[in-house]
Amino acid sequence: MVLEVTNTNNVKVYTVSGSSLTRKLPDWLVKRKRRELQKDIEWTRRIELIQDFGFPEASLRLKVTPDGQYCMATGVYKPQIRVFDFANVAMKFDRHTDAENVNFLVLSDDWTKSVHLQNDRSLEFHNEGQMHFRTRIPRFGRDLAYHSSSCDVLVVGASSEVFRVNIDQGRFMTPLQTQSTEGVNVARVSPAHQLFGFGTQDGTVEFWDPRARNRIGVLEPEISGIMDPISGTRGGFEITAMDYRNDGLSVAVGTSSGHVLLYDLRQSRPWQIKDQQYGLPIKTVKWMEQAQGAYSPEVDGAKIMSADSRIIKLWSVSSGKVFTSIEPNNDINDVCHMPNSGLLFVAGESAEIQSYFIPQLGPAPAWAHFLENLTEEMEQKPQQTIYDDYKFVVRRELESLGLSHLIGSPVLKPYMHGFFVDLRLYERAKAIANPFAYDDYRMQRVQDKLQEARESRIRATTKLPKVNRSLAMRLMQMQKGEKGRAPDSDDDEEQKRLGGRQRRKAQVQAATATAVLEDSRFKDIFNNPDFEVDEDADEFKQLHTPFKKMKLQGAKARADDDSSEDDVGIRDTGDVEDESDTEFFA
Repeated sequence: MVLEVTNTNNVKVYTVSGSSLTRKLPDWLVKRKRRELQKDIEWTRRIELIQDFGFPEASLRLKVTPDGQYCMATGVYKPQIRVFDFANVAMKFDRHTDAENVNFLVLSDDWTKSVHLQNDRSLEFHNEGQMHFRTRIPRFGRDLAYHSSSCDVLVVGASSEVFRVNIDQGRFMTPLQTQSTEGVNVARVSPAHQLFGFGTQDGTVEFWDPRARNRIGVLEPEISGIMDPISGTRGGFEITAMDYRNDGLSVAVGTSSGHVLLYDLRQSRPWQIKDQQYGLPIKTVKWMEQAQGAYSPEVDGAKIMSADSRIIKLWSVSSGKVFTSIEPNNDINDVCHMPNSGLLFVAGESAEIQSYFIPQLGPAPAWAHFLENLTEEMEQKPQQTIYDDYKFVVRRELESLGLSHLIGSPVLKPYMHGFFVDLRLYERAKAIANPFAYDDYRMQRVQDKLQEARESRIRATTKLPKVNRSLAMRLMQMQKGEKGRAPDSDDDEEQKRLGGRQRRKAQVQAATATAVLEDSRFKDIFNNPDFEVDEDADEFKQLHTPFKKMKLQGAKARADDDSSEDDVGIRDTGDVEDESDTEFFA
Protein backbone atom coordinates (compact mmCIF):
# COMPACT_ATOMS: atom_id res chain seq x y z
CA MET A 1 0.00 0.00 0.00
CA VAL A 2 1.48 3.32 -1.14
CA LEU A 3 0.48 6.97 -1.15
CA GLU A 4 0.51 8.98 -4.33
CA VAL A 5 2.52 12.16 -3.78
CA THR A 6 3.18 15.28 -5.83
CA ASN A 7 5.92 17.81 -5.18
CA THR A 8 4.99 21.27 -6.47
CA ASN A 9 7.32 24.09 -5.37
CA ASN A 10 8.99 21.60 -3.01
CA VAL A 11 5.70 21.17 -1.13
CA LYS A 12 4.61 17.55 -0.80
CA VAL A 13 0.92 16.85 -1.33
CA TYR A 14 -0.20 13.34 -0.33
CA THR A 15 -3.33 11.80 -1.82
CA VAL A 16 -4.72 9.93 1.19
CA SER A 17 -8.10 9.07 -0.31
CA GLY A 18 -9.56 8.80 -3.78
CA SER A 19 -6.28 8.20 -5.63
CA SER A 20 -6.08 6.66 -9.08
CA LEU A 21 -5.41 3.26 -7.48
CA THR A 22 -8.64 3.34 -5.49
CA ARG A 23 -11.67 1.67 -7.03
CA LYS A 24 -15.07 1.69 -5.37
CA LEU A 25 -16.62 -1.71 -4.72
CA PRO A 26 -20.11 -1.84 -6.29
CA ASP A 27 -23.03 -2.54 -4.00
CA TRP A 28 -24.22 -5.47 -6.09
CA LEU A 29 -20.91 -7.32 -5.80
CA VAL A 30 -21.44 -10.61 -4.00
CA LYS A 31 -19.24 -12.06 -1.28
CA ARG A 32 -17.66 -14.57 -3.62
CA LYS A 33 -16.30 -11.70 -5.72
CA ARG A 34 -14.77 -10.12 -2.65
CA ARG A 35 -12.46 -13.11 -2.22
CA GLU A 36 -11.39 -12.81 -5.83
CA LEU A 37 -10.54 -9.14 -5.34
CA GLN A 38 -7.93 -10.12 -2.77
CA LYS A 39 -5.70 -11.07 -5.71
CA ASP A 40 -6.23 -7.69 -7.42
CA ILE A 41 -3.18 -5.47 -6.87
CA GLU A 42 -5.12 -2.23 -7.21
CA TRP A 43 -7.78 -3.39 -4.77
CA THR A 44 -5.28 -4.56 -2.16
CA ARG A 45 -3.44 -1.23 -2.38
CA ARG A 46 -6.57 0.88 -1.94
CA ILE A 47 -6.55 3.67 0.63
CA GLU A 48 -9.66 4.59 2.63
CA LEU A 49 -9.19 7.44 5.05
CA ILE A 50 -12.95 7.34 5.78
CA GLN A 51 -15.01 4.30 4.96
CA ASP A 52 -17.51 4.81 2.11
CA PHE A 53 -16.31 8.39 1.68
CA GLY A 54 -18.10 9.12 -1.57
CA PHE A 55 -21.25 8.78 -3.66
CA PRO A 56 -22.42 6.39 -6.39
CA GLU A 57 -21.72 8.87 -9.22
CA ALA A 58 -20.42 12.27 -8.10
CA SER A 59 -20.27 14.59 -5.11
CA LEU A 60 -21.62 18.14 -5.30
CA ARG A 61 -21.00 19.97 -2.01
CA LEU A 62 -19.35 19.21 1.31
CA LYS A 63 -18.76 21.09 4.55
CA VAL A 64 -17.24 20.37 7.95
CA THR A 65 -19.46 21.10 10.94
CA PRO A 66 -18.38 23.95 13.27
CA ASP A 67 -17.39 21.51 16.03
CA GLY A 68 -15.05 19.69 13.60
CA GLN A 69 -16.47 16.24 14.37
CA TYR A 70 -18.56 15.60 11.27
CA CYS A 71 -18.59 16.17 7.54
CA MET A 72 -21.83 16.67 5.62
CA ALA A 73 -21.85 16.15 1.86
CA THR A 74 -24.37 16.02 -0.98
CA GLY A 75 -24.11 14.07 -4.21
CA VAL A 76 -25.79 11.97 -6.89
CA TYR A 77 -27.11 9.59 -8.20
CA LYS A 78 -29.67 9.30 -6.67
CA PRO A 79 -29.67 12.72 -4.97
CA GLN A 80 -28.79 12.20 -1.35
CA ILE A 81 -27.20 13.62 1.79
CA ARG A 82 -24.47 11.80 3.67
CA VAL A 83 -22.95 12.54 7.05
CA PHE A 84 -19.54 11.12 8.00
CA ASP A 85 -18.36 10.71 11.58
CA PHE A 86 -14.67 11.54 12.04
CA ALA A 87 -14.49 9.75 15.39
CA ASN A 88 -15.42 6.43 13.76
CA VAL A 89 -13.94 7.32 10.32
CA ALA A 90 -17.08 5.97 8.70
CA MET A 91 -20.41 7.11 7.30
CA LYS A 92 -23.01 7.86 9.97
CA PHE A 93 -26.11 7.84 7.74
CA ASP A 94 -27.42 8.83 4.32
CA ARG A 95 -30.71 10.47 3.39
CA HIS A 96 -32.25 10.68 -0.07
CA THR A 97 -33.88 13.81 -1.49
CA ASP A 98 -36.20 14.56 -4.40
CA ALA A 99 -33.89 16.94 -6.26
CA GLU A 100 -30.20 17.65 -6.64
CA ASN A 101 -28.55 20.00 -4.20
CA VAL A 102 -27.27 23.44 -5.20
CA ASN A 103 -25.80 24.42 -1.84
CA PHE A 104 -26.47 23.91 1.87
CA LEU A 105 -25.64 25.35 5.27
CA VAL A 106 -25.09 23.77 8.66
CA LEU A 107 -27.11 25.81 11.18
CA SER A 108 -26.01 24.07 14.40
CA ASP A 109 -22.64 23.17 15.85
CA ASP A 110 -23.12 19.58 14.73
CA TRP A 111 -25.03 18.04 11.84
CA THR A 112 -28.49 18.00 13.44
CA LYS A 113 -29.80 21.21 11.81
CA SER A 114 -29.20 22.15 8.19
CA VAL A 115 -30.88 23.95 5.30
CA HIS A 116 -30.58 22.79 1.70
CA LEU A 117 -31.19 24.74 -1.50
CA GLN A 118 -32.36 22.40 -4.27
CA ASN A 119 -32.38 22.88 -8.04
CA ASP A 120 -36.20 22.66 -8.24
CA ARG A 121 -36.65 26.02 -6.41
CA SER A 122 -37.23 24.29 -3.10
CA LEU A 123 -35.70 25.07 0.28
CA GLU A 124 -35.51 22.12 2.68
CA PHE A 125 -34.88 22.24 6.44
CA HIS A 126 -33.52 19.01 7.95
CA ASN A 127 -33.17 17.93 11.55
CA GLU A 128 -31.57 14.86 13.04
CA GLY A 129 -34.48 12.57 12.19
CA GLN A 130 -35.97 13.71 8.90
CA MET A 131 -36.78 16.62 6.62
CA HIS A 132 -38.56 19.03 8.98
CA PHE A 133 -39.99 21.59 6.56
CA ARG A 134 -40.00 22.36 2.86
CA THR A 135 -40.90 25.54 1.01
CA ARG A 136 -40.41 27.02 -2.43
CA ILE A 137 -38.85 30.28 -3.52
CA PRO A 138 -40.08 32.41 -6.45
CA ARG A 139 -36.94 32.05 -8.60
CA PHE A 140 -34.26 29.41 -9.09
CA GLY A 141 -31.64 29.76 -6.39
CA ARG A 142 -27.86 29.88 -6.80
CA ASP A 143 -26.52 30.40 -3.27
CA LEU A 144 -27.62 30.99 0.30
CA ALA A 145 -26.25 32.47 3.52
CA TYR A 146 -27.37 32.61 7.15
CA HIS A 147 -27.55 35.65 9.43
CA SER A 148 -27.54 34.23 12.95
CA SER A 149 -28.52 37.47 14.73
CA SER A 150 -31.86 37.79 12.96
CA CYS A 151 -32.29 34.06 12.07
CA ASP A 152 -32.66 35.03 8.41
CA VAL A 153 -31.73 32.65 5.60
CA LEU A 154 -30.67 34.74 2.58
CA VAL A 155 -31.31 33.10 -0.79
CA VAL A 156 -30.02 34.60 -4.06
CA GLY A 157 -30.60 33.41 -7.61
CA ALA A 158 -31.90 34.35 -11.03
CA SER A 159 -33.43 37.58 -9.76
CA SER A 160 -32.35 41.00 -8.57
CA GLU A 161 -34.06 40.31 -5.23
CA VAL A 162 -32.50 38.62 -2.22
CA PHE A 163 -35.15 36.47 -0.56
CA ARG A 164 -35.20 36.31 3.22
CA VAL A 165 -36.69 33.38 5.13
CA ASN A 166 -36.93 33.92 8.90
CA ILE A 167 -36.77 30.53 10.62
CA ASP A 168 -37.74 32.07 13.98
CA GLN A 169 -41.04 33.46 12.72
CA GLY A 170 -41.47 30.84 10.01
CA ARG A 171 -42.28 33.21 7.16
CA PHE A 172 -40.78 35.15 4.26
CA MET A 173 -39.59 38.66 5.05
CA THR A 174 -39.38 41.64 2.73
CA PRO A 175 -36.70 40.88 0.09
CA LEU A 176 -33.68 43.08 -0.49
CA GLN A 177 -33.65 44.81 -3.88
CA THR A 178 -30.21 44.94 -5.51
CA GLN A 179 -29.06 46.94 -8.51
CA SER A 180 -28.36 43.83 -10.54
CA THR A 181 -30.28 43.47 -13.79
CA GLU A 182 -29.62 39.75 -14.41
CA GLY A 183 -29.21 38.05 -11.04
CA VAL A 184 -27.06 37.41 -7.98
CA ASN A 185 -24.60 34.53 -7.93
CA VAL A 186 -23.15 34.48 -4.43
CA ALA A 187 -24.08 35.67 -0.93
CA ARG A 188 -21.85 35.94 2.15
CA VAL A 189 -22.16 37.25 5.71
CA SER A 190 -19.10 38.60 7.48
CA PRO A 191 -18.35 36.69 10.70
CA ALA A 192 -16.90 39.84 12.31
CA HIS A 193 -19.50 42.60 11.76
CA GLN A 194 -22.33 40.70 9.97
CA LEU A 195 -22.01 42.79 6.79
CA PHE A 196 -23.92 41.28 3.85
CA GLY A 197 -22.05 40.81 0.57
CA PHE A 198 -23.74 39.93 -2.73
CA GLY A 199 -21.79 39.11 -5.89
CA THR A 200 -23.90 39.89 -8.92
CA GLN A 201 -23.97 38.64 -12.47
CA ASP A 202 -23.20 42.18 -13.65
CA GLY A 203 -19.71 41.96 -12.14
CA THR A 204 -20.31 44.09 -9.04
CA VAL A 205 -20.30 43.40 -5.29
CA GLU A 206 -22.96 45.08 -3.16
CA PHE A 207 -22.56 45.53 0.60
CA TRP A 208 -25.62 45.80 2.81
CA ASP A 209 -26.03 46.77 6.47
CA PRO A 210 -28.33 44.20 8.17
CA ARG A 211 -29.41 46.67 10.82
CA ALA A 212 -30.81 49.27 8.43
CA ARG A 213 -31.34 46.83 5.56
CA ASN A 214 -29.87 49.40 3.18
CA ARG A 215 -27.07 49.32 0.66
CA ILE A 216 -23.96 51.04 1.98
CA GLY A 217 -21.57 50.54 -0.92
CA VAL A 218 -20.98 49.00 -4.34
CA LEU A 219 -17.64 47.55 -5.38
CA GLU A 220 -16.90 47.51 -9.11
CA PRO A 221 -13.85 45.32 -9.78
CA GLU A 222 -11.79 46.10 -12.86
CA ILE A 223 -9.46 43.68 -14.61
CA SER A 224 -7.18 44.96 -17.35
CA GLY A 225 -7.80 43.36 -20.70
CA ILE A 226 -11.32 42.17 -19.91
CA MET A 227 -14.12 44.30 -21.32
CA ASP A 228 -17.73 43.78 -22.26
CA PRO A 229 -17.70 42.56 -25.91
CA ILE A 230 -21.07 44.25 -26.65
CA SER A 231 -20.78 47.69 -25.06
CA GLY A 232 -16.98 47.88 -24.90
CA THR A 233 -17.11 49.15 -21.32
CA ARG A 234 -15.95 47.77 -18.00
CA GLY A 235 -17.24 44.29 -17.28
CA GLY A 236 -17.41 41.15 -19.32
CA PHE A 237 -17.22 38.93 -16.22
CA GLU A 238 -19.39 37.84 -13.29
CA ILE A 239 -18.74 37.48 -9.58
CA THR A 240 -18.85 33.72 -8.93
CA ALA A 241 -17.18 33.34 -5.50
CA MET A 242 -16.64 35.44 -2.41
CA ASP A 243 -15.33 35.09 1.14
CA TYR A 244 -14.76 37.39 4.14
CA ARG A 245 -11.73 37.22 6.37
CA ASN A 246 -12.22 36.90 10.10
CA ASP A 247 -10.50 40.24 10.76
CA GLY A 248 -13.50 42.09 9.29
CA LEU A 249 -11.38 44.21 6.92
CA SER A 250 -10.52 41.96 3.99
CA VAL A 251 -12.63 40.25 1.36
CA ALA A 252 -11.70 37.92 -1.51
CA VAL A 253 -13.66 38.01 -4.77
CA GLY A 254 -13.56 35.40 -7.55
CA THR A 255 -14.70 36.11 -11.11
CA SER A 256 -15.92 34.08 -14.07
CA SER A 257 -12.73 35.00 -15.96
CA GLY A 258 -10.57 33.00 -13.55
CA HIS A 259 -9.23 35.92 -11.47
CA VAL A 260 -9.16 36.36 -7.70
CA LEU A 261 -9.05 39.87 -6.25
CA LEU A 262 -8.23 40.77 -2.64
CA TYR A 263 -9.76 43.98 -1.28
CA ASP A 264 -9.51 46.05 1.84
CA LEU A 265 -13.05 47.21 2.65
CA ARG A 266 -11.69 50.70 3.20
CA GLN A 267 -10.37 50.95 -0.36
CA SER A 268 -11.90 50.57 -3.82
CA ARG A 269 -8.81 49.12 -5.51
CA PRO A 270 -7.57 45.55 -4.99
CA TRP A 271 -4.20 45.12 -3.35
CA GLN A 272 -3.68 41.69 -4.89
CA ILE A 273 -4.87 40.16 -8.18
CA LYS A 274 -4.23 36.52 -9.00
CA ASP A 275 -4.92 34.81 -12.31
CA GLN A 276 -5.83 31.12 -12.20
CA GLN A 277 -4.41 30.77 -15.75
CA TYR A 278 -7.20 28.54 -17.05
CA GLY A 279 -9.91 31.10 -17.80
CA LEU A 280 -12.53 29.06 -15.95
CA PRO A 281 -14.98 30.50 -13.39
CA ILE A 282 -13.77 30.46 -9.81
CA LYS A 283 -15.89 28.06 -7.77
CA THR A 284 -14.34 28.33 -4.32
CA VAL A 285 -12.37 31.05 -2.53
CA LYS A 286 -11.28 30.53 1.08
CA TRP A 287 -9.11 32.41 3.55
CA MET A 288 -6.77 29.97 5.26
CA GLU A 289 -5.13 31.31 8.39
CA GLN A 290 -1.77 29.94 9.41
CA ALA A 291 -2.24 26.82 11.54
CA GLN A 292 -0.38 26.28 14.78
CA GLY A 293 2.90 24.50 14.15
CA ALA A 294 3.05 25.51 10.47
CA TYR A 295 6.11 27.48 9.35
CA SER A 296 5.87 30.51 7.06
CA PRO A 297 8.78 32.83 6.15
CA GLU A 298 6.37 35.75 5.60
CA VAL A 299 4.95 38.10 8.21
CA ASP A 300 1.38 37.31 7.23
CA GLY A 301 1.29 33.54 6.97
CA ALA A 302 -2.32 33.43 5.74
CA LYS A 303 -3.03 31.90 2.36
CA ILE A 304 -5.82 31.99 -0.19
CA MET A 305 -7.27 28.78 -1.59
CA SER A 306 -8.82 29.39 -5.01
CA ALA A 307 -10.29 26.63 -7.12
CA ASP A 308 -11.94 26.35 -10.49
CA SER A 309 -13.20 23.16 -12.12
CA ARG A 310 -9.68 22.07 -13.04
CA ILE A 311 -7.08 23.11 -10.45
CA ILE A 312 -6.72 24.15 -6.82
CA LYS A 313 -4.12 26.80 -6.02
CA LEU A 314 -2.84 27.89 -2.62
CA TRP A 315 -0.97 31.19 -2.67
CA SER A 316 0.34 33.76 -0.25
CA VAL A 317 -1.85 36.68 0.75
CA SER A 318 1.00 39.19 1.06
CA SER A 319 3.22 38.30 -1.93
CA GLY A 320 0.86 36.39 -4.23
CA LYS A 321 3.40 33.60 -4.76
CA VAL A 322 2.00 30.14 -5.34
CA PHE A 323 2.49 27.89 -2.32
CA THR A 324 1.37 24.72 -4.07
CA SER A 325 -1.26 23.48 -6.49
CA ILE A 326 -3.41 20.38 -6.80
CA GLU A 327 -4.83 19.14 -10.08
CA PRO A 328 -7.24 16.20 -9.62
CA ASN A 329 -8.09 13.81 -12.43
CA ASN A 330 -11.75 14.88 -12.47
CA ASP A 331 -13.60 18.18 -12.54
CA ILE A 332 -13.90 19.98 -9.21
CA ASN A 333 -17.27 20.94 -7.72
CA ASP A 334 -16.33 22.08 -4.22
CA VAL A 335 -13.31 22.23 -1.88
CA CYS A 336 -13.40 22.11 1.91
CA HIS A 337 -10.52 22.76 4.28
CA MET A 338 -10.31 21.06 7.66
CA PRO A 339 -9.72 23.98 10.06
CA ASN A 340 -6.30 24.22 11.75
CA SER A 341 -4.87 21.32 9.75
CA GLY A 342 -3.31 20.46 6.41
CA LEU A 343 -6.19 18.26 5.21
CA LEU A 344 -8.31 19.15 2.17
CA PHE A 345 -11.51 17.48 0.93
CA VAL A 346 -12.40 17.81 -2.75
CA ALA A 347 -15.85 17.06 -4.16
CA GLY A 348 -15.83 16.39 -7.88
CA GLU A 349 -17.14 14.37 -10.79
CA SER A 350 -15.96 11.06 -9.36
CA ALA A 351 -17.38 8.46 -7.03
CA GLU A 352 -14.73 9.08 -4.39
CA ILE A 353 -14.38 12.28 -2.38
CA GLN A 354 -10.67 12.97 -2.71
CA SER A 355 -8.60 13.86 0.33
CA TYR A 356 -5.20 15.56 0.27
CA PHE A 357 -2.78 16.05 3.13
CA ILE A 358 -0.18 18.86 3.03
CA PRO A 359 2.19 18.63 6.03
CA GLN A 360 3.67 22.11 5.37
CA LEU A 361 0.20 23.64 5.49
CA GLY A 362 -0.64 22.28 8.93
CA PRO A 363 -0.67 19.16 11.11
CA ALA A 364 -3.02 16.25 10.72
CA PRO A 365 -6.33 16.51 12.61
CA ALA A 366 -6.69 14.70 15.91
CA TRP A 367 -8.94 11.98 14.48
CA ALA A 368 -6.35 11.25 11.73
CA HIS A 369 -3.14 11.73 13.71
CA PHE A 370 -1.71 8.57 12.15
CA LEU A 371 -1.18 10.48 8.90
CA GLU A 372 1.86 12.18 10.41
CA ASN A 373 3.75 8.88 10.54
CA LEU A 374 2.26 7.06 7.57
CA THR A 375 2.89 9.68 4.91
CA GLU A 376 6.66 9.19 4.83
CA GLU A 377 6.48 5.41 5.23
CA MET A 378 3.79 4.92 2.59
CA GLU A 379 5.15 7.44 0.11
CA GLN A 380 5.03 6.19 -3.44
CA LYS A 381 8.41 4.96 -4.67
CA PRO A 382 9.48 3.62 -8.06
CA GLN A 383 8.34 0.03 -8.33
CA GLN A 384 10.58 -2.57 -9.92
CA THR A 385 8.74 -4.40 -12.67
CA ILE A 386 8.79 -8.15 -12.94
CA TYR A 387 10.85 -8.13 -16.17
CA ASP A 388 13.73 -5.89 -15.06
CA ASP A 389 16.06 -8.89 -14.60
CA TYR A 390 15.04 -10.70 -17.80
CA LYS A 391 15.91 -10.34 -21.45
CA PHE A 392 13.48 -11.06 -24.26
CA VAL A 393 15.03 -13.12 -27.09
CA VAL A 394 13.63 -14.84 -30.16
CA ARG A 395 14.38 -18.37 -31.31
CA ARG A 396 16.97 -17.25 -33.89
CA GLU A 397 18.94 -15.38 -31.24
CA LEU A 398 18.80 -18.43 -28.95
CA GLU A 399 20.37 -20.55 -31.68
CA SER A 400 23.16 -18.01 -32.23
CA LEU A 401 23.91 -18.02 -28.50
CA GLY A 402 23.82 -21.81 -28.28
CA LEU A 403 20.88 -21.86 -25.85
CA SER A 404 18.33 -23.59 -28.06
CA HIS A 405 18.68 -26.80 -26.03
CA LEU A 406 17.10 -24.98 -23.05
CA ILE A 407 13.74 -24.63 -24.79
CA GLY A 408 11.14 -26.35 -22.65
CA SER A 409 13.12 -25.98 -19.44
CA PRO A 410 12.17 -23.61 -16.58
CA VAL A 411 15.12 -21.41 -17.52
CA LEU A 412 13.28 -20.06 -20.57
CA LYS A 413 9.82 -18.59 -20.05
CA PRO A 414 7.77 -18.62 -23.27
CA TYR A 415 6.13 -15.31 -24.14
CA MET A 416 4.49 -14.40 -27.49
CA HIS A 417 6.99 -15.12 -30.30
CA GLY A 418 10.05 -15.57 -28.06
CA PHE A 419 11.29 -16.30 -24.58
CA PHE A 420 12.33 -14.49 -21.41
CA VAL A 421 15.79 -15.51 -20.22
CA ASP A 422 17.63 -14.46 -17.10
CA LEU A 423 19.75 -11.40 -17.84
CA ARG A 424 22.86 -12.84 -16.17
CA LEU A 425 22.65 -16.02 -18.23
CA TYR A 426 22.13 -13.99 -21.38
CA GLU A 427 25.21 -11.83 -20.76
CA ARG A 428 27.37 -14.88 -19.98
CA ALA A 429 26.23 -16.76 -23.09
CA LYS A 430 26.79 -13.70 -25.25
CA ALA A 431 30.35 -13.32 -23.94
CA ILE A 432 31.09 -16.99 -24.73
CA ALA A 433 29.53 -16.90 -28.19
CA ASN A 434 31.41 -13.75 -29.21
CA PRO A 435 34.59 -13.28 -27.13
CA PHE A 436 35.68 -10.36 -29.30
CA ALA A 437 32.51 -8.39 -28.76
CA TYR A 438 34.31 -5.75 -26.71
CA ASP A 439 36.99 -5.27 -29.33
CA ASP A 440 34.33 -4.93 -32.03
CA TYR A 441 32.45 -2.46 -29.87
CA ARG A 442 35.61 -0.44 -29.28
CA MET A 443 36.45 -0.32 -33.00
CA GLN A 444 32.91 0.71 -33.81
CA ARG A 445 33.10 3.54 -31.28
CA VAL A 446 36.38 4.72 -32.83
CA GLN A 447 34.81 4.71 -36.29
CA ASP A 448 31.82 6.65 -34.98
CA LYS A 449 34.09 9.28 -33.45
CA LEU A 450 36.04 9.62 -36.71
CA GLN A 451 32.82 9.91 -38.67
CA GLU A 452 31.58 12.66 -36.35
CA ALA A 453 34.87 14.52 -36.80
CA ARG A 454 34.58 14.28 -40.61
CA GLU A 455 31.02 15.56 -40.59
CA SER A 456 32.02 18.58 -38.50
CA ARG A 457 34.47 19.77 -41.16
CA ILE A 458 33.58 22.60 -43.50
CA ARG A 459 33.03 21.00 -46.90
CA ALA A 460 32.40 22.49 -50.28
CA THR A 461 29.15 21.38 -51.84
CA THR A 462 28.42 21.21 -55.54
CA LYS A 463 24.85 21.81 -56.64
CA LEU A 464 24.10 19.99 -59.89
CA PRO A 465 21.05 20.74 -62.05
CA LYS A 466 18.37 18.15 -62.64
CA VAL A 467 18.93 18.19 -66.43
CA ASN A 468 22.26 17.03 -67.91
CA ARG A 469 23.93 16.37 -64.59
CA SER A 470 26.81 14.50 -66.26
CA LEU A 471 27.50 17.38 -68.64
CA ALA A 472 27.43 19.93 -65.79
CA MET A 473 29.87 17.80 -63.79
CA ARG A 474 32.30 17.61 -66.74
CA LEU A 475 32.13 21.37 -67.26
CA MET A 476 32.79 22.04 -63.58
CA GLN A 477 35.64 19.57 -63.69
CA MET A 478 37.29 21.33 -66.64
CA GLN A 479 36.64 24.75 -65.13
CA LYS A 480 38.42 23.82 -61.93
CA GLY A 481 41.23 22.22 -63.88
CA GLU A 482 42.63 25.69 -64.57
CA LYS A 483 41.39 27.71 -61.56
CA GLY A 484 42.17 25.06 -58.99
CA ARG A 485 45.92 24.95 -59.68
CA ALA A 486 47.68 26.59 -56.75
CA PRO A 487 50.82 28.65 -57.46
CA ASP A 488 53.27 26.75 -55.24
CA SER A 489 56.98 26.13 -55.58
CA ASP A 490 56.52 22.94 -57.66
CA ASP A 491 54.38 24.74 -60.26
CA ASP A 492 57.32 25.49 -62.58
CA GLU A 493 58.49 21.87 -62.68
CA GLU A 494 54.92 20.68 -63.44
CA GLN A 495 54.60 23.19 -66.27
CA LYS A 496 57.89 22.01 -67.78
CA ARG A 497 56.70 18.40 -67.62
CA LEU A 498 53.31 19.06 -69.16
CA GLY A 499 54.60 21.46 -71.72
CA GLY A 500 53.10 24.62 -73.11
CA ARG A 501 50.64 22.63 -75.25
CA GLN A 502 48.94 21.00 -72.29
CA ARG A 503 48.75 24.33 -70.48
CA ARG A 504 47.09 26.07 -73.42
CA LYS A 505 44.70 23.15 -73.77
CA ALA A 506 43.62 23.45 -70.10
CA GLN A 507 43.07 27.18 -70.53
CA VAL A 508 40.87 26.65 -73.59
CA GLN A 509 38.81 24.01 -71.78
CA ALA A 510 38.36 26.24 -68.71
CA ALA A 511 37.29 29.20 -70.86
CA THR A 512 34.84 27.04 -72.81
CA ALA A 513 33.34 25.52 -69.64
CA THR A 514 33.00 28.96 -68.03
CA ALA A 515 31.22 30.32 -71.09
CA VAL A 516 28.72 27.45 -71.12
CA LEU A 517 28.03 27.56 -67.37
CA GLU A 518 27.77 31.34 -66.95
CA ASP A 519 26.28 32.47 -70.24
CA SER A 520 22.50 32.95 -70.00
CA ARG A 521 22.07 31.73 -73.59
CA PHE A 522 22.92 28.17 -72.51
CA LYS A 523 20.76 28.04 -69.36
CA ASP A 524 18.06 25.96 -71.10
CA ILE A 525 20.58 23.13 -71.48
CA PHE A 526 20.34 22.54 -67.73
CA ASN A 527 16.70 23.61 -67.18
CA ASN A 528 14.70 22.35 -70.18
CA PRO A 529 14.24 18.55 -70.32
CA ASP A 530 14.05 18.78 -74.12
CA PHE A 531 17.82 19.37 -74.18
CA GLU A 532 18.57 16.24 -72.16
CA VAL A 533 21.56 14.32 -73.63
CA ASP A 534 20.67 10.68 -74.33
CA GLU A 535 23.71 8.73 -73.19
CA ASP A 536 22.30 5.51 -74.64
CA ALA A 537 22.15 6.88 -78.18
CA ASP A 538 24.54 5.53 -80.82
CA GLU A 539 25.92 8.99 -81.61
CA PHE A 540 26.84 9.51 -77.96
CA LYS A 541 28.54 6.12 -77.73
CA GLN A 542 30.57 6.82 -80.88
CA LEU A 543 31.90 10.09 -79.50
CA HIS A 544 32.52 8.71 -76.00
CA THR A 545 34.33 5.44 -75.47
CA PRO A 546 33.21 3.14 -72.57
CA PHE A 547 36.38 4.03 -70.68
CA LYS A 548 35.59 7.73 -70.77
CA LYS A 549 31.99 7.03 -69.81
CA MET A 550 33.11 5.03 -66.77
CA LYS A 551 35.35 7.92 -65.73
CA LEU A 552 32.42 10.32 -66.09
CA GLN A 553 30.10 8.14 -64.00
CA GLY A 554 32.78 7.77 -61.33
CA ALA A 555 33.20 11.53 -61.12
CA LYS A 556 29.41 11.95 -60.83
CA ALA A 557 29.19 9.36 -58.04
CA ARG A 558 31.97 11.08 -56.13
CA ALA A 559 30.14 14.40 -56.40
CA ASP A 560 26.82 12.95 -55.17
CA ASP A 561 28.41 11.25 -52.16
CA ASP A 562 27.71 13.49 -49.14
CA SER A 563 30.04 11.51 -46.89
CA SER A 564 33.13 12.55 -48.91
CA GLU A 565 35.59 14.92 -47.33
CA ASP A 566 36.84 18.25 -48.71
CA ASP A 567 36.86 17.15 -52.36
CA VAL A 568 33.58 17.30 -54.29
CA GLY A 569 34.23 14.57 -56.80
CA ILE A 570 36.94 16.38 -58.74
CA ARG A 571 40.29 14.75 -58.04
CA ASP A 572 42.77 16.47 -60.32
CA THR A 573 43.07 18.29 -63.60
CA GLY A 574 44.90 15.28 -64.93
CA ASP A 575 41.61 13.34 -65.11
CA VAL A 576 40.80 15.23 -68.31
CA GLU A 577 43.58 14.53 -70.75
CA ASP A 578 41.89 13.31 -73.93
CA GLU A 579 41.83 15.66 -76.92
CA SER A 580 38.36 14.44 -77.87
CA ASP A 581 36.94 16.28 -74.85
CA THR A 582 36.80 19.49 -76.84
CA GLU A 583 34.91 17.73 -79.61
CA PHE A 584 31.91 17.33 -77.34
CA PHE A 585 31.38 21.12 -77.33
CA ALA A 586 32.11 21.67 -81.01
